[in-house]
Amino acid sequence: MTVGGHAPQERPGVGFVSGDLRIDVDVKAAEPPFEQVRAQIAGLITSGRLLPGDRLPTVRALAADLGLAANTVARSYKELEATGLVETGRRAGTVVASGAHTADIVAATLATKFAIAARSAGLDDGAAIGLVRAALRDRPNT
Repeated sequence: MTVGGHAPQERPGVGFVSGDLRIDVDVKAAEPPFEQVRAQIAGLITSGRLLPGDRLPTVRALAADLGLAANTVARSYKELEATGLVETGRRAGTVVASGAHTADIVAATLATKFAIAARSAGLDDGAAIGLVRAALRDRPNT
């Protein structure tokens, strides 16, 4: 199973770990488990760690990994879908939704990757910004 294309790893007592993505559930917390799962997935989406089109684990698989009932994870997914953060299709499963709420996140994530690459290539701020301006000028509204 994967989240965002990352292979899962086993870590006892942690919850679900996939690459650098991690979901923990504290059964002793005042916050219900479904809300803990919902909030953590929403945080991964709004921070840009999960991007539009990234597939979430199936309800049953995530529930098994977290030691929760499938209905608990299903409620988390249903609430994420109600807020427009994810979309669920019969064949596609549950994926991070695309839309206005994710456009800024995707752009910021790509900008960060570009900045890292520009620094690695030895470009100064002016040269890197010049490349962005040229790209925007050469490809308007595409």
